[in-house]
Amino acid sequence: MRTKFPENFMWGGATAANQCEGAYDVDGRGLTAIDCTTGADVNTPRYVTYRMPDGAAGRVSEMAGERLPEGAKRAVLKDCYYPNHQAIDFYHTYKEDIKLFAEMGFQIFRMSISWSRIFPRGDEEKPNQAGLDFYRGVFEELKKYHIEPLVTISHYDDPLVLEEEYGGWQNRKTIDFYEKYCRTIFTEYKGLVKYWLTFNEINSAVLMLDFLPKQYVTREVATQAFQKLHHQFVASARAVKLAHEIDKDCVVGCMICGMCKYPYTCSPADMLLTQQSWQQMIHYCGDTMVRGAYPAYAARIWNTYGIALDITKEDEETLKAGKVDLYTFSYYSTSCVSADENVAKDGAGNLSLGAKNPYLKYSEWGWSIDGTGLRYYLNEIYNRYQIPVMVVENGLGAADVLEEDGTVHDPYRIAYLRENIEALAGAVEDGGDLLAYTPWGCIDLISASTGEMKKRYGFIYVDLDNQGHGSNKRYRKDSFYWYQKVIASHGEDLD
Repeated sequence: MRTKFPENFMWGGATAANQCEGAYDVDGRGLTAIDCTTGADVNTPRYVTYRMPDGAAGRVSEMAGERLPEGAKRAVLKDCYYPNHQAIDFYHTYKEDIKLFAEMGFQIFRMSISWSRIFPRGDEEKPNQAGLDFYRGVFEELKKYHIEPLVTISHYDDPLVLEEEYGGWQNRKTIDFYEKYCRTIFTEYKGLVKYWLTFNEINSAVLMLDFLPKQYVTREVATQAFQKLHHQFVASARAVKLAHEIDKDCVVGCMICGMCKYPYTCSPADMLLTQQSWQQMIHYCGDTMVRGAYPAYAARIWNTYGIALDITKEDEETLKAGKVDLYTFSYYSTSCVSADENVAKDGAGNLSLGAKNPYLKYSEWGWSIDGTGLRYYLNEIYNRYQIPVMVVENGLGAADVLEEDGTVHDPYRIAYLRENIEALAGAVEDGGDLLAYTPWGCIDLISASTGEMKKRYGFIYVDLDNQGHGSNKRYRKDSFYWYQKVIASHGEDLD
């Protein structure tokens, strides 16, 4: 018999401001990098658009390793479509959407605050009141339905001015700007928000080193990735300490892009490489943020790239004083690691490629479907750190069809989620302290990787296509009613 979920276990869903809010230039919000990023599809990369000082315009694919030309500034161009500008207009529909979440039975809702709504440039003395008011309205609406907000402070949408005028997270000054932003929102929303996550998928900076073609991974690129991470570690630690000072009830967590990695074969070379991949891609961030210090293997990783980081004694003390209370992660699929360079990297995942696993099925976007990997990952993490864990992203992207009668039949999503919820139950049985489950894109939103609406994750269908055309009306999918039943039975009824 499957072990029951703990009594205090919370069911819900997850979104991100830059993928659902829209209203990119409304009420004083400043630009972010994603506002200058075009839509695409599974076969076409998203492009970053820019202008040169002389007015000339262009675009580059950062996902392919291309860089902006010297002197270029990100810009919104008239002849390009930017799906995040409109998204699903949660900025204006949040009351309707939260009501639907409550109908499903949500007890927790993961969302993010757009930094540029609070400080449009990022370096202002005073915050933007309209931005503060908007999120207060969201939190109060959630409270009305007894839904706990789980708030990501930085989710891939930092103010563009900080990046272009200050150098972003390469510059230590950004730590101070982030701390001021945190102080503002911790103070403003004291009593409304208990759970905070400092950075979304903070390990994405190092994951990109594995994702990019080898010729682009220079010492300079690697140094920038790891120095950015270091500054974010320090900023996160400051935020944890600050949150506890402002509100002793605050619980602050890290958020990791979680991928269970398997050796492609039982070759000792594959085993060792898999261990090293776990260390660099997953545990490097978790160890530093949970334990408050860099792990012993960090020096080997830095030496591999020939880099030296700017780490001060004060930084080390800050990391130790600002250990996170909670470990959270995203999980979609698994990948295989091979020491044989002739093995094709054709298993797609969330910013990751690996050798395709012959024992697994794959989605139409090339992502493996593997509930067992989630149980394995949960066991690995909980037994490593012994602190509470949340699964804050999990789901299946698929091309759903809205029928003429307004129904959406998505048995494939139900099957995926059933397998993963069974894995959660298994991890609880294994002894893990699991606090919450918030499947990704609980309402359809813009895909981060492709910018599509076609790649849908939600329990709620939003009538928009890849070009933003449609009624923007909401429809309950079959999975909506299934998840409603799962929550009502506290995970017991998965049929």
